[in-house]
Amino acid sequence: MPTVPHHERHFMASETVRDVVIGMSDGLTVPFALAAGLSGAIAANHVIVTAGLAEVSAGAIAMGLGGYLAARTDSEHYAAEYRREKRETEEMPAEEKGEVAAILREQGLDAEHAELVVAALARNQEKWVRFMMRFELGLTEPEPGRALASAGTIGGSYIIGGLVPLLPYMLLADTALALQISVLLTLAALFLFGAVKGRLTGVPVLRGGLQTIVVGGLAAAVAFGIARLVNAA
Repeated sequence: MPTVPHHERHFMASETVRDVVIGMSDGLTVPFALAAGLSGAIAANHVIVTAGLAEVSAGAIAMGLGGYLAARTDSEHYAAEYRREKRETEEMPAEEKGEVAAILREQGLDAEHAELVVAALARNQEKWVRFMMRFELGLTEPEPGRALASAGTIGGSYIIGGLVPLLPYMLLADTALALQISVLLTLAALFLFGAVKGRLTGVPVLRGGLQTIVVGGLAAAVAFGIARLVNAA
């Protein structure tokens, strides 16, 4: 009887998705809140657009730099721990072998089979050290160039997201109408972004979309209300 091939579907770009989520979510939310807040205080679209573009530029640089530094920190931390583990396999091999055996026993291997695996690993120092990095410390080696890629992804996502709520103010002269369209456009973008993110990460599409709408809408509503109160004072 023929069998259907088994294909496992795993999402393998979690770090890239994380960077897009960080950049896009803030890019949609912060300029949206700024534009909505300014709309509650002034009726001058050129001022709103200028302030919004300045915020998008500064935000993209700041977010990208933050992503770069975070990725560099991860790489430096991994390198430092790798050197330490390598030194320990050279200076105290018996203790390190005992740690490997303990890890294997926790995974269900009996003592005899654990010792066989320990002996095999000990013959290759690089694999031995990488085993300890992964299963003792829970660390995986960062991809080369990860810092620059993270900075570009976060910064670019922030710019793309930030231009969405500003677009109506660029195309229309009526601030009130631009605000209404910006709200609808941004909420739709937030829902779409949340739905796609949910699809990629295994979260129900509707829940993912509604979560991003709630966060973005709340931020804009607070900013708009504060601007109105300050302007009325």
